[in-house]
Amino acid sequence: MKAKFLTATAVAALLTADAASAQSNELTLCWAAWDPANALVELSKDFEAQSGIKMNFEFVPWPNFADRMLNELNSGGQLCDLLIGDSQWIGGGAENGHYVKLNDFFDANAISMDDFAPATVYAYSTWPKGTPNYYALPAMGDANGWFYRKDWFAREDIQTAFKEKYGRDLAEPKTQKELLEIAQFFQGREIDGQKVYGASIFTERGSEGITMGATGALYAWGFKYENTPGAYDMEGAVNSPAAVEALEFYKEFYKTATPPGYDNAYMEQSLDAFKSGQVAMAMNWFAFFPGLYADPNTGGDKIDFFVNPPQNQAGSTLGGQGISVVSYTDNMDGALEYIKWFANPDVQKKWWSMGGYSCHKAVLDDPNFVNTAPFAGDFLEAMGGVQDFWQEPAYASLLLAMQERLHNYIVADQGTAKEALDGLIADWTEVFEDEGKL
Repeated sequence: MKAKFLTATAVAALLTADAASAQSNELTLCWAAWDPANALVELSKDFEAQSGIKMNFEFVPWPNFADRMLNELNSGGQLCDLLIGDSQWIGGGAENGHYVKLNDFFDANAISMDDFAPATVYAYSTWPKGTPNYYALPAMGDANGWFYRKDWFAREDIQTAFKEKYGRDLAEPKTQKELLEIAQFFQGREIDGQKVYGASIFTERGSEGITMGATGALYAWGFKYENTPGAYDMEGAVNSPAAVEALEFYKEFYKTATPPGYDNAYMEQSLDAFKSGQVAMAMNWFAFFPGLYADPNTGGDKIDFFVNPPQNQAGSTLGGQGISVVSYTDNMDGALEYIKWFANPDVQKKWWSMGGYSCHKAVLDDPNFVNTAPFAGDFLEAMGGVQDFWQEPAYASLLLAMQERLHNYIVADQGTAKEALDGLIADWTEVFEDEGKL
């Protein structure tokens, strides 16, 4: 019996060792479910072949992505070895110990943040902001941009009617106000026997949609979250006269130049409205532009792209993410090996060619980069003027407050723009007081 027991114990030990070995030879990368994630699966096959590590992927639809992943991090879960998390998560990831600080690893492996676009390093990697403390490698550059029906804009009858009304040629807008005029011009117009509308913009309340849309106007008017960076002094910045005007503008856009019933729309609804031929223009993330250009019905020579237009200044809403090593991983060596591989300039070039948005200067500074896609030059311009939402550990509470205030004013017609922004300062002040920062 004793011999049999030892044998059984030995077998069990071997099985446990085999399971641990198999597990240590795998990685799970977590991200949102969208086209760039599919491209990363294909790209990562090169890593698997090179390293012998099996890659698994957990992709969550955007409406559920933040809740699912933040719950995973806050519980210390081991689902994700690597996480491509939103830029706003970097503060919480760092301060709560969810993300591995990568400075020593970068130094040991000659990975320099100087090789990446400064805006992406600042937004996706650093905490506290702007300090040389890195918790992610810039992985997916992104910004909110615009696309339009180039074939409609080029029609002689439409060109003539537009010039008669506005005294200028119909072309890509140079300002936010020109953008609205174009959208209003197309609103309710009949094209090829179909009634069309001006533009699809973001109005969704539940996650982040209306904030990501309205900040495109706010930033273009010069909106700031604080008067003094890091001081949380919001009075006179968040509710400045320019911010009030921008918010009134976005409400007018929603009321006068969007499809009917468009009161809770975000990424998918914007794409659907454009692809179905309902709208002349649409806002959405650059991440979707490769797929839009490839669309057989509204892509190709029927579509073109432009950067979010300035008003008082250039300004685009930042999207995109960095890739972090989750501190709870049971395969730290493998996760770091993936980071090292992904940082390679040749891998970054292939990433861009497959539909990912590289942040590496070896890609972006190539003189031929602007010729590699019809939206490449616009992407460079947008990333030169991006601004991001709060990246504070309490960002979720800050975001929910802005979602509610903006949706109530823009969509539900409650109060004035000034009252909405005053209320937002009150909400945010309470959050920062609870955090001990005010």
